[in-house]
Amino acid sequence: MQASGTDPKGELTIRTLAMPADTNPAGDIFGGWVMSQMDIAGSIAAHERARGRTVTVAVEAMTFIAPVKVGDVLCVYTTIERVGTTSITVAMEAWARRNRLADRVKVTEARFVYVALDEHGAKRPIAS
Repeated sequence: MQASGTDPKGELTIRTLAMPADTNPAGDIFGGWVMSQMDIAGSIAAHERARGRTVTVAVEAMTFIAPVKVGDVLCVYTTIERVGTTSITVAMEAWARRNRLADRVKVTEARFVYVALDEHGAKRPIAS
């Protein structure tokens, strides 16, 4: 676990509250819920950079570091890592603010790839 006070990398893209409906039988938040929140954050960052529609095409890496608990505020930070001809790689870190306080713990890091699409759903070039 990361110590409190360590700074997240990237831009805060989304914050959301972990609710009881998102838990597994052990009482931890499902990893799939965390992954979904990260995909939403990554798609926001990719959409802004591509200036238009993007879709997720790959999860290159995802590491779960610590559990997310009910009542945590999940904060997802994004960094555009690479821009190709039609694709964007977004690095992300998810941090949990425990008990909705300033104390935060890095819980997940990941790298997702998005592709820019035109109005017909075909790949399109990303402007520099």
